[in-house]
Amino acid sequence: MSHTPSQTTSHAEQRLKDAMQQRILLLDGAMGTMIQSYKLEEADYRGDRFADWEGDLKGNNDLLSLTQPQIIQEIHAKYLAAGSDILETNTFNANAASMSDYGMEALTYELNVAGATLARAACDAVATEEKPRFVAGVVGPTSKTASISPDVNDPGFRNVTYMELVETYKVATKGLMDGGADIILIETVFDVLNAKAAVYAVKEAFEEQGRSLPIMISGTITDASGRTLSGQTATAFYNSLAHAKPISIGLNCALGAGELRQYIEELSNTSPCYINAHPNAGLPNAMGGYDETPEEMAAEIGEWARSGFLNIIGGCCGTGPEHI
Repeated sequence: MSHTPSQTTSHAEQRLKDAMQQRILLLDGAMGTMIQSYKLEEADYRGDRFADWEGDLKGNNDLLSLTQPQIIQEIHAKYLAAGSDILETNTFNANAASMSDYGMEALTYELNVAGATLARAACDAVATEEKPRFVAGVVGPTSKTASISPDVNDPGFRNVTYMELVETYKVATKGLMDGGADIILIETVFDVLNAKAAVYAVKEAFEEQGRSLPIMISGTITDASGRTLSGQTATAFYNSLAHAKPISIGLNCALGAGELRQYIEELSNTSPCYINAHPNAGLPNAMGGYDETPEEMAAEIGEWARSGFLNIIGGCCGTGPEHI
């Protein structure tokens, strides 16, 4: 890129690299799983500001950064107390494509600023010179897919365009940067075209802001085929996004640690950058819950660490502070 990133940015990136050279860094665990434990009702999601909103808001977890910020802050604090080095912002669905389900597309920028601000405050409260804490601004996959038709009878149909994704991802990225993120984490990638739009948008946002942040990328292997939803192997996934020059690449969601291991090993052997992973707490049970205990997960991941596969590890669905 033509500009020189600001000192503060390069300082954060250097500290991140220094930390990864010393040890494996801990990401946090699931946000949604923790939010569920609060048993929030419709009124809790609405708060005062959205009390009269048309349509249901229950389940709009990203909105809680505005209506129940103390709960999000508390969850962040629990993960930091458990040892997390990197907090993910509560912005997984904070994009126009996903927020359109609630008619809240206009809140995209505000939700990303709020999500990053809460994580930043939580990190700053406990960070030390010896143990810095980092905020990973989460850019989620959206509820739309750019390369696969949602209609089996019309393979050519798309419910979102590449440029629509770029536009909302750019707004989200600026919000995350303005809220104080240290890293941009493009995660749970099931459609690499969505991720390419995210990379393009993030780079454009960096250009416009006159500074850049390290980029982490995390894809999702959807089943035992070992491929993403759009059909790529782990190595092909890396190759198609290598132009982003990510500080780390890896996999999250869909599978537990046991099922994910071979694909993390593959990435570790084929990708020149650092490797990140945040698996689910095993595979879902008949009720859709997750049963893998922290001890079982730790035993599995411990072997990955000893094998030298990993630089950043955390948890996805079903995991909590005890897993970290």
